[in-house]
Amino acid sequence: MLLALGATQLPACAQSPDTPPAVVIPAGKLPWFQNMVDSSAVLRQHQVGISLADATTGETLFGYNDGRYFTPASTMKLFSFYAGLKLLPDSLPSLRYFSRGDTLFFQGTGDPTFLHGDVPSRRAYAFLATRPEKMLAYGDIASVPAYGPSWSWDDYTYYFQPERTAFPIYGNTVRFYAAAPLRPAQRAGGAAANRGLPLPQRVRVLPNSFAPLTELAPPNFLSPDIDPDTHVRRDPLTNRFYTLPSTKKWIDEVPFRTSRTLLLRMLGDTLRRAIVGVPWRPRKTDEVRTLRGLPTDSLYRRMLRVSDNFLAEQLLLMGSTTLGRDSLSTSRAIRVTLRKHLNTLPDKPIWVDGSGLSRLNLVTPRTFTALLLKLHQEVEEPRLLSVLAAGGGQGTLRKRYRDAAGTWFWGKTGTLTNTVNLCGYVRTKSGRLVAVTFFNNGFPADDQPVRNEIERLLRQVRDRL
Repeated sequence: MLLALGATQLPACAQSPDTPPAVVIPAGKLPWFQNMVDSSAVLRQHQVGISLADATTGETLFGYNDGRYFTPASTMKLFSFYAGLKLLPDSLPSLRYFSRGDTLFFQGTGDPTFLHGDVPSRRAYAFLATRPEKMLAYGDIASVPAYGPSWSWDDYTYYFQPERTAFPIYGNTVRFYAAAPLRPAQRAGGAAANRGLPLPQRVRVLPNSFAPLTELAPPNFLSPDIDPDTHVRRDPLTNRFYTLPSTKKWIDEVPFRTSRTLLLRMLGDTLRRAIVGVPWRPRKTDEVRTLRGLPTDSLYRRMLRVSDNFLAEQLLLMGSTTLGRDSLSTSRAIRVTLRKHLNTLPDKPIWVDGSGLSRLNLVTPRTFTALLLKLHQEVEEPRLLSVLAAGGGQGTLRKRYRDAAGTWFWGKTGTLTNTVNLCGYVRTKSGRLVAVTFFNNGFPADDQPVRNEIERLLRQVRDRL
């Protein structure tokens, strides 16, 4: 789930001068659904865009503001998924390397799985740890800035916004595991001596090299504005971490500031081998190879089901390695995907990052439904549905769209402050599969009524189509 606020925002329902007007609903095209949308008190106070189509035939079933541009939020990960399908082979590129004399030269490809806590791969780790060369030399490659365009600067400390890098390690985050604190009576000196003092907690830090940089937050660090679910804060400019007092055990995950120096040190510590940084300058006689890692579907599944921003960003960087080896480039992967593979969409999307964290992204509902149709045409249905969150099953939809008869909705959520979007596939009671895009931008209040209303309407689609 995304909670970021972008520094720069275009109007939520903006429409460019050449954009066609919103599609008028033809007579007889689901008038009952049109009436439900028009009469909904929940949907009256914000911008709404809806597009429905038969996933098998491609027939347009319904459109409401479907030619207008909306902020898509994390539903953009489906665009990144499509880019991965077109740009990457069946397994991830873990790293590039060549051997010369007693030195192994290696370079990052953007693969996020190296010692990642949720999609861990030990392939590259084992490869580097057991190579016979005496020296390991890491070669730099030009890459993107740590943060994407218009990402929220003050989300640097939240798990959902790690820095993008060419060679991630541990997912570029630190994980903290805190046990419940000792009661005053259990501590040295007894209850009287410890009354009023902060309750210390035993905190396990992974990777443990960050443990010396972790301490209890001083009183002046605390603020009533801090989210009660936040247990660790990081200094904005350094890798110093501060744990907040708590009476319960907790788990937290915080991005660390990346640098070449830190990467070399962490690699050396975990591999227990000396690592040096060098320019990447293969000779004509050097045979540069790519080490393959996890199957791509393992990354797609995690990225789409739980809406993992970091995996989505790194996916586009990996995809760019197939388009040129001089740099890792998000914009290059996007540009080629749009030009070569998505050039028949109804309206050209404004697509600037892999995760949807940026509010500069803009897509029309009918374009998103067109993407859903392409995915259904080009990916076998069982595989496609298996990588998406399933209603009542797992991922971001595990608490919604439940039914004792079985799963009937598979899709991708997209959430920013004041934005709740949903796209995916509805299996109707008649057996039909309907591609659905439902965008909600600019609502000022709690998002639960909007989520409830989307589900209410889609249940009618399931029951009546």
